[in-house]
Amino acid sequence: MISSLEILIGLALMLGLMFIGFHVATTMLVVALVGATLHFGMPAINAVGEQLWAAGEDYLLLSIPLYILLGEILMRGGATDKMYRSLADWLNRLPGGLLHTNIGASALFSAVSGSSVATAATISTVALPAFKNRRYDQRMVLGTIAAGASLGNLIPPGVAFIIYGSMTNTSAARLYMAGIVPGAIMTVLFLLTILAICVWRPSMAGAREAGVPWSEKLRNSVHLLGPLAVFGVVMGGIYTGWATVTESAALGVLVSLPIAAGYRKLSITMLHECFRSTMRLTAMTALILVAALYLNFVLSMLGVPQALASLIKSVDVSPIMLLWMLAVMYLVLGIALETMPMLVGTLPVVFPIVQAAGIDPVFFGVFMVLMCEISLISPPIGMTLYVIQGVRREGSINEVFQGTLPFFAAMVLMTAILIHYPAIATYLPNLMFGR
Repeated sequence: MISSLEILIGLALMLGLMFIGFHVATTMLVVALVGATLHFGMPAINAVGEQLWAAGEDYLLLSIPLYILLGEILMRGGATDKMYRSLADWLNRLPGGLLHTNIGASALFSAVSGSSVATAATISTVALPAFKNRRYDQRMVLGTIAAGASLGNLIPPGVAFIIYGSMTNTSAARLYMAGIVPGAIMTVLFLLTILAICVWRPSMAGAREAGVPWSEKLRNSVHLLGPLAVFGVVMGGIYTGWATVTESAALGVLVSLPIAAGYRKLSITMLHECFRSTMRLTAMTALILVAALYLNFVLSMLGVPQALASLIKSVDVSPIMLLWMLAVMYLVLGIALETMPMLVGTLPVVFPIVQAAGIDPVFFGVFMVLMCEISLISPPIGMTLYVIQGVRREGSINEVFQGTLPFFAAMVLMTAILIHYPAIATYLPNLMFGR
């Protein structure tokens, strides 16, 4: 069995290579090959092809390109722009005006796209022009877009849940149900943060928005029906057992096509662009995932899970204390690592520790995704911050960094709530699927 020192050296090597800029897939594959070769010799090299093939043929992973494609069709099909304007009619009279719309639109788009980066790019494209001639504090505008984007994986159907479920053999359907309540609470915390800041400093919210007649609000609300229908089909299929997670993703794509057609945006050219974008994002995600799954295989062969389980049993640490230790670790890692390296790079080592401590794997999936989402708005590496700045193409990215700080604090508060009240993640899946 591998020693604790060797485990620490391997983890340090992997994180060190990521810190200096090596691609995360290359890093994990190199560390796995070095460790396997040192302990098993050439048979470990010969097993690479078989393990990579086995990792890539998991049926659940087919849902990743389908959810990405679903978000692309809705974005390029015009549904997102109409959805944003409809939500603005309902939310712009609150203190903070259109800032609340950024969060609401992000939450609704997250419920059909499954990607934080896609949410950041989409909402930035739609929202930034709406603020052009309004006197909102620019930092608050950018901060609310970044905060809303961080809901992309937490609110189902999130791609991160699929990756976590595939790597830990945890039910993706349970993970999706587990993310609903924490995602709703996180959305409310963001709205309350905006409300508190704009009551304290009204100048940050700009001029009060003009009211919209009820008749117009109700008429424009028809544009919310498309995304809600997609969410209902996807989650309804999973909950009723009528469709698997992958089949529900395919149904969501089918439902999105007539929505795009209704906005007269459906065309061969539009679909071609959707497929190109989906292919790029899927290739990047799949490369990282198969490398992580091979690393998982090597760690299992080396006895790392057993060694870590023995270590936890020998140290008297309560589950809550362990979760706080992991939260601090991930907050630090989030400053220097992106979401995917954090998730797939640490999960093979961390998950056996969590299992040994008796922590529910479904709850821990929500915890992990929340930690990854915090990394997305953590300067200076947070990916969504650069996506927003890329769409904006003016000013300094420091304004984006500053705008995220209140929402970063709200996410840390959400972490504390989740750690001390784990039932908010486990109640719904236990109610719907049994214990």
